[in-house]
Amino acid sequence: MASINLHLRSELGKALEHRSALTPTTTKKLIEADYRVNVERSPQRIFDDEEFEKAGATLVEENTWRNAPKDTIIIGLKELPVEEFPLEHVHVQFAHCYKEQGGWETVLARFPRGGGTLLDLEFLQHEDGRRVAAFGYHAGFAGAALALENWAWQLTHPKNEPFPSVSSYPNENDLIADVKKAIAQGSEKTGKAPRVLVIGALGRCGSGAVDLCLRAGVPTENVIKWDMAETAKGGPFPEIIESDIFVNCIYLTSKIPNFVDMKSLDTPGRKLSVVCDVSADTTNPNNPIPIYTIATTFDKPTAPVEVKNDPPVTVISIDHLPSLLPREASESFSEALLPYLLELKDWKHNPVWSRADKLFREKVATLPKSALE
Repeated sequence: MASINLHLRSELGKALEHRSALTPTTTKKLIEADYRVNVERSPQRIFDDEEFEKAGATLVEENTWRNAPKDTIIIGLKELPVEEFPLEHVHVQFAHCYKEQGGWETVLARFPRGGGTLLDLEFLQHEDGRRVAAFGYHAGFAGAALALENWAWQLTHPKNEPFPSVSSYPNENDLIADVKKAIAQGSEKTGKAPRVLVIGALGRCGSGAVDLCLRAGVPTENVIKWDMAETAKGGPFPEIIESDIFVNCIYLTSKIPNFVDMKSLDTPGRKLSVVCDVSADTTNPNNPIPIYTIATTFDKPTAPVEVKNDPPVTVISIDHLPSLLPREASESFSEALLPYLLELKDWKHNPVWSRADKLFREKVATLPKSALE
């Protein structure tokens, strides 16, 4: 079979996104398998351009994917910048448009208008529905870290002073060291360790959140692990507002009863002050945490919730949390994805890619005619 062209685009337009779908390690393995790999230069990617060059990739300028030959497969992570021109290539990326998120029609319609194809990384699945690769573990890990730091910040700073901006860490140990310091400062104020409730604790994301809490020194009995069995009765749940921190790690596929809402937040005696919605389904109408409406960022990690009683409540809803640990998160994700990248030469006959293609065509069929004009 002939060689195939892959083009790794920069995450241009996505502020503070340092992760990469391909790493120098996986790029080298693809090139050894007779793939041709172009890599757009990027000043913000965690891997230096030279690392890809040493792996055998050809470095090209940012945003040149638009002019790549039509048989080139474009690989990225986050959604493309909001633009109007039709898309001609096969794109491998997260597009965040299959669950009718805000503006989904505009995002999705660009592909059929240009004859292109979306192979959404979120929906690369085995036959049993299990994802082949995900950033979930590091998303939960990073989300729980910021939640604990935010909890301590609330206790050690004047009321309503916003939690400051954050930036990526070189490794997990450096992040854990900072979280341990924050917990010590917060616990000194309260006389006890925080109580953290994690929903979705049995999944990749939830296990990352639980691991961070335990590695940062939160006592085991203070880390409350919930999953489908505990939430089956339907919320809102008083156990959430009785905890200091709530970390939501579920994968939402349909409407479910709210876990927490504005009414439950107004319950007298509430302890909850930090919500980290790692799932970050901010614009999803079925979001079971309808207490906020905006996605937060590394520059402004928290958003206040208008509650009637103390303590104040803030939400973390960052949609690229694994970028707090971009090198480790990228290496883990890309290595899991590699066996399927090696099947891209004949992707239409590979069950994982063909399922993603079938889903794409099913979603396109739901687009209103006006979106395709």
